[in-house]
Amino acid sequence: RSAVEAALAEYPADAIVNFAAETHVDRSIVEPDAFIRTDVVGTYTLLEAAREHGLRYHQVSTDEVYGDVPHGASRESDPVSPRSPYSASKTSGDLLAQAYHVTYGLYTTITRGSNTIGPYQYPEKVLPLFATNAIDDETLPVYGDGMQERDYMWVGDHCAAIDLVLGRGRPGAVYNVGTGKSIPNM
Repeated sequence: RSAVEAALAEYPADAIVNFAAETHVDRSIVEPDAFIRTDVVGTYTLLEAAREHGLRYHQVSTDEVYGDVPHGASRESDPVSPRSPYSASKTSGDLLAQAYHVTYGLYTTITRGSNTIGPYQYPEKVLPLFATNAIDDETLPVYGDGMQERDYMWVGDHCAAIDLVLGRGRPGAVYNVGTGKSIPNM
């Protein structure tokens, strides 16, 4: 809380954009407390700062909040159905942001992005892991038959979408962000 207040005192802002998150579903199963601290308590801390300073608030979320989507794509109106501590913690952040909009009239927006890829990604993520394993002539880890479909989006495109929602988004609204083209992991 003190670090957030110090940053707001030093750098005037008109919005807080919450990019902070613990990531990786598998890690959330082993270490759920880190996910709750960052994705729930951290979101609460930022929402309180936005409310106290009269700032807009944007929550960068994930399509993981929808849970298993057997066919087609998720819609913003679909119910959330988290299936791991990671997706539950991100869902909690989304619900807090929506509650602050309704309860306090805070200008909030949420984007739920698909799988973002780009430079400097953690090596545990699928594309960097596959690339480094291939370079090192190691096996590529695949769950099941590898036919799970993912929508992979370039990080610059994701940031452009967030910027668009920040500038033109409707208060209280949720926006799904992705390419609209899913491909199997294989």
